[in-house]
Amino acid sequence: MKFDTPAGPNPSDRGRVLGQPRDRIDGPLKVSGRAPYAYEYHAEAPGAAYGWILGASIGKGRIARIDRRAAEAAPGVLLVLTHENAPEQGEDSDYAAPQLQGPEILHYGQAVALVVAESLEEARAAAALIDIAYDAAPGHYDLAEERDQAKLPESGQTPPRTDVGDFETGYARAPVTLDVTYTTPDQSQAMMEPHASMALWEGDTLTLFTSHQIMHWAQEGVAATLRMPQEKLRVVSRYVGGGFGSKLEVYADAVLSALAARLLGRPVKVALSRPLIFNHTTHRAATIQRLRIGTEQDGRIVAIAHESWSGDQESGGTAEEASSQTRLLYAGENRMTRNRLATLDLPFAGSMRAPGEAVGLLALECAMDELAEKLGMDPIELRVRNDVGYAPEEGPAKPFSSRKLVESLRVGAERFGWEKRTAPGLRREGRWRIGLGVAAAVRPNLAQPSQARLRLDGQGQLTVETQMTDIGTGSYTILAQVAAEMLGLPLEAVTVRLGDTDFPKASGSGGSWGANSSGAGVYAAAAELRGMIARKAGFNADDAVFEDGGIRAGNRRIALADIAGAEGLVAEAGIEFGDLSEKYAQASFGAHFCEVAVDADTAEIRIRRMLSVAAAGRVLNPKTARSQCLGGMTMGIGAALMEEAVVDRRHGLFINHDLAEYQVPVHADIPHMDVIFLQEEDDKSSPIKAKGIGELGICGVGAAVANAVYNATGVRLRDYPLTLDKLLREMPAAAA
Repeated sequence: MKFDTPAGPNPSDRGRVLGQPRDRIDGPLKVSGRAPYAYEYHAEAPGAAYGWILGASIGKGRIARIDRRAAEAAPGVLLVLTHENAPEQGEDSDYAAPQLQGPEILHYGQAVALVVAESLEEARAAAALIDIAYDAAPGHYDLAEERDQAKLPESGQTPPRTDVGDFETGYARAPVTLDVTYTTPDQSQAMMEPHASMALWEGDTLTLFTSHQIMHWAQEGVAATLRMPQEKLRVVSRYVGGGFGSKLEVYADAVLSALAARLLGRPVKVALSRPLIFNHTTHRAATIQRLRIGTEQDGRIVAIAHESWSGDQESGGTAEEASSQTRLLYAGENRMTRNRLATLDLPFAGSMRAPGEAVGLLALECAMDELAEKLGMDPIELRVRNDVGYAPEEGPAKPFSSRKLVESLRVGAERFGWEKRTAPGLRREGRWRIGLGVAAAVRPNLAQPSQARLRLDGQGQLTVETQMTDIGTGSYTILAQVAAEMLGLPLEAVTVRLGDTDFPKASGSGGSWGANSSGAGVYAAAAELRGMIARKAGFNADDAVFEDGGIRAGNRRIALADIAGAEGLVAEAGIEFGDLSEKYAQASFGAHFCEVAVDADTAEIRIRRMLSVAAAGRVLNPKTARSQCLGGMTMGIGAALMEEAVVDRRHGLFINHDLAEYQVPVHADIPHMDVIFLQEEDDKSSPIKAKGIGELGICGVGAAVANAVYNATGVRLRDYPLTLDKLLREMPAAAA
């Protein structure tokens, strides 16, 4: 099915199942421990040996000597792989991820050995016996020091630079100007389930049970690395215990488990230790961001520039595109954005929930508040005054498919009690200083081709099969709801099977495209099945009504089970997206509101309450969508107040590489939260009229927190996270 014209009325509009707040159908499996994760396919791969990966203990250089003899002689050890005896693999590329291919060390935590043994404990103990001598080389680990050497990358998900009008002239002529710089630290996705893989060879065919967000990317990457045909590789990832972008790549656990299993002729499973998750897998890169905004006296923006600097490895590195959302959010005829990339020898940077926007809005939305104060305007009114109905860089010829930013701000302000906001530092409750903050939210709406297969049996039961993954977002439930709505079935009559490359290719989970894209793929397959059923029943498909487990036209009704018969019916189809995204700017919008209390003596910050208002097309399941927003809000609080992967600039590693020292919010940190979904159906996004919401929940949250802290204390911090030591240094002066 080609989606190239706006969606009209269709069966997904009925709202009997789709759009209802249904419990997760996979919930009982997860809470009872019966949902198998990558390390737990014991029945499918019995007798698996255990692998343990040893990571490099220098940030840059080479292995001068490696002695594996003691490890090989240790109890239970079956195999020790290093660069000296590892099989040859495909060359490094966008897909391949070769391991142990030479003595060169590019970053701390790079795999330098794999030990396989009968037990995890034996493998881990033997790995400690490997004797390695390094020739360390000087490395570059400090973004601030390398900022002047940063360059515009040759490519990226979005252009590294944009220019509209004449920013420098417009800014120089503006009556009111703001020039501020914000910094954000490196961050880790820190998901609960570690990256893990279990490999099973049967002849020349490999089944890889792994933790990955996008099945066909994993299949392409591992097949390219092992130099094998993709059709000989089956990848299975039925349940993923969180990813946040970290599980978009192929790492050493997948490759080395497969190599070891082939060499040993038995299944091998490998999980990354928690320190390796921080230093071997990708992370969100630190940024330095400069915002310059020029306005008229009435607050209308006439010039805006957003420049960002981040760092990554020299080969294959990518910039954190922190200025990208500034191309979509506010008006201004003179514009300039830059995303520059410096070479750093830290572990590879990559996607983390809302890459670009999550940190870009930490700077932009605080700069808007600073500008509002300079203008003597309410921060919400400044944002409303600079709302625009079309893509700011492309003009009226490219309107937004839908844009409810102003409504999000207005509804949120009324519900949150924004009128109670005072001037900075004035509101107190005992020793607590109280402040309110706001920030706008935006996240581009992306869509990916997606396919599905639907099987209807003689019992009236429907099975959905697709490569789509569930990373804790509710994919099983939402896809069941789409299929049930389209076929007029109760949710209990639908079984969903996900995360297997034996199923039709799907979008996977990433970029907030998962539910909308894979849901549209199920819609397409369901439309195909509806046609098959109608033809077999002798009905006109356009006139037939599917409801209550049957098909009806006029006074005639036939049960779907009877039409399917003993042989059943199978339909397979998919969605391809046309040029609507070229004709219309597409994005989800929202607003975040935060109230904080700051201790006047200790500078302790407590979040008291938060509200998010979201406009993200049709909400497919309000219960799972709300959970996504709450999770994003929690991550936003973490980014504002505590999350920082601290770089040891002597050795080139993230030194707080565990869940004890890498601080994330816990239950006691999270107050009452509320979420409001605005009524919206985007007919230009997909046939099910939804848009992405999984990342919108984090976009702008940290800025709302920071703006609330400023409102409470009168102290503006521009270096995240806003830890109490930074705040405490400034508060005495502010109090005086």
